[in-house]
Amino acid sequence: MAHSVSAFQAAYISIEVLIALVSVPGNILVIWAVKMNQALRDATFCFIVSLAVADVAVGALVIPLAIIINIGPQTEFYSCLMVACPVLILTESSILALLAIAVDRYLRVKIPVRYKSVVTPRRAAVAIACCWIVSFLVGLTPMFGWNNLNKMQRTQELNASHTGFVIKCQFETVISMEYMVYFNFFVWVLPPLLLMLLIYLEVFNLIRKQLNKKVSSSSADPQKYYGKELKIAKSLALVLFLFALSWLPLHVLNCITLFCPSCETPHILTYIAIFLTHGNSAMNPIVYAFRIKKFRTAFLQIWNQYFCCKTNKNSNCTATEPGN
Repeated sequence: MAHSVSAFQAAYISIEVLIALVSVPGNILVIWAVKMNQALRDATFCFIVSLAVADVAVGALVIPLAIIINIGPQTEFYSCLMVACPVLILTESSILALLAIAVDRYLRVKIPVRYKSVVTPRRAAVAIACCWIVSFLVGLTPMFGWNNLNKMQRTQELNASHTGFVIKCQFETVISMEYMVYFNFFVWVLPPLLLMLLIYLEVFNLIRKQLNKKVSSSSADPQKYYGKELKIAKSLALVLFLFALSWLPLHVLNCITLFCPSCETPHILTYIAIFLTHGNSAMNPIVYAFRIKKFRTAFLQIWNQYFCCKTNKNSNCTATEPGN
């Protein structure tokens, strides 16, 4: 039995490491592309960088901590809580970055003429800073007291243990399900996702209204502008859809745990839900590469400039980009 558990843990760790090895380089590439390409310097791509930073942290920090929690070491309560909280911070940061992206796309199609005067680099930076501040406050709420400490202390007293408050470090041991469902999901996950859905529906509605107008010689530029906005909006809506698809199963399982304590959820479903949440951090660079031409061009430039020509100096490396 011990051998099978060990083998299962080894498989779990291998999948987590694979996700991290895809997520970290992919999202570093996104940040690198925005830094080196002037065409990717507007507010939308600044918010995308914020999302990429969170995804890098998932691969570099959250996944190693998740592996530690899976092993379940014996540790002090608040030490375990510190291991569990980063994923809450980064999840909220991703959601707020996606919300900022959605609002930015809405403003682009709603007030195209005044957009640049409304969405300035300074305001975008303030918005990103606010998103991260809120994310830390939401994610660290368990550290402020909304956790399972009292429940664990009562259990320890019943067991008449007074040798020090040491526990087996697991997520559900320290994180309150009431916090995860009532506060995290019902306040900071589900409403922003529904709001983003409404925003993108309105964005597509506004764009289609503009594209359905009769094209005249004087309206060529607006038609081109809204056509480009439609392509980018579809790509970013796909990012949102993948995020919701990745995170909702785990939150549904949390709701089942809270509202139906007698219901037994198969462990394999929990692990699949966890893999989906971590795997989401690796999806976005792939979406950008296949769906957004500016990113695709920047990725090719990085490859040709820093990798292709350095590995084979005799080859002719040119940044070619096939037309859409």
